[in-house]
Amino acid sequence: MKFGILISEGPYTHQASDTAYHFVKSALEAGHEVPRVFFYHDGVNVGTRLSVPPQDERNIQQQWSALAKDHGVDLVICIAAAQRRGMLDANEAERQGKDADNIAEGFRISGLGQLIEMGIETDRLMTFGD
Repeated sequence: MKFGILISEGPYTHQASDTAYHFVKSALEAGHEVPRVFFYHDGVNVGTRLSVPPQDERNIQQQWSALAKDHGVDLVICIAAAQRRGMLDANEAERQGKDADNIAEGFRISGLGQLIEMGIETDRLMTFGD
């Protein structure tokens, strides 16, 4: 089965990103496909490279980045939601005249078209968060 994943809640205020991570990891281990995870609303905060959780806590951003690297999962951050929350990749930072970017390795910014495409190309679209 091919799953598409939508995450719409932030990483340390809600369990959605953790639950989605464990679901995706288990699905991949069971032989299912997860070609893309789309981060929307506050879920985009999962993809910041500037979060620094305490050393004795899990680092959900690093977990997602490693999963993407190991399994080729496309981690897409909604551009509109990201810009509202001060998240920019290098190209968008330059375009907006900002001096820094903050998107973590393995994540990329794109539009809602990627969400629509994921819904069309997968067997199931799983939503984590409100």
